[in-house]
Amino acid sequence: MNRDELMQILPHRNSMLLLDEAWTDEAGVAHGRYRARGDEWFFDGHFPGNPVMPGVVQCEIIAQASCVLFADSIRGKTAYYAGIDKVRFRRMVRPGDTLEISSSLLRQKMNVYVVRGEARVEGELCASGEFSFIIPQ
Repeated sequence: MNRDELMQILPHRNSMLLLDEAWTDEAGVAHGRYRARGDEWFFDGHFPGNPVMPGVVQCEIIAQASCVLFADSIRGKTAYYAGIDKVRFRRMVRPGDTLEISSSLLRQKMNVYVVRGEARVEGELCASGEFSFIIPQ
């Protein structure tokens, strides 16, 4: 899915749509990609002269990519975070880096989905954790 296709399942727009593309593979794993350009709003103050992508932004990118796992369930709805667990940050993400996302569904019960997601740059782990979403009925 390109950005236009992602906007069909995600409510994010403009500066909050943080994916360049996303897809699921034949094994049912979600993948996403985002190239940090350096002109994004979060680099402006984090940190002047030493731009580093905030960990919370990395989590948001993982979450957005994960939504392709349950795209059919969220069309016309909004998936909200219900929890973020076991998150760890291992490597800084800087302008020019391309974040590669992968996530897998751990479990689903009714309208609650729990995924395990990772973000990597050039194969090196940057962020990982478990992310829970609820889709209001």
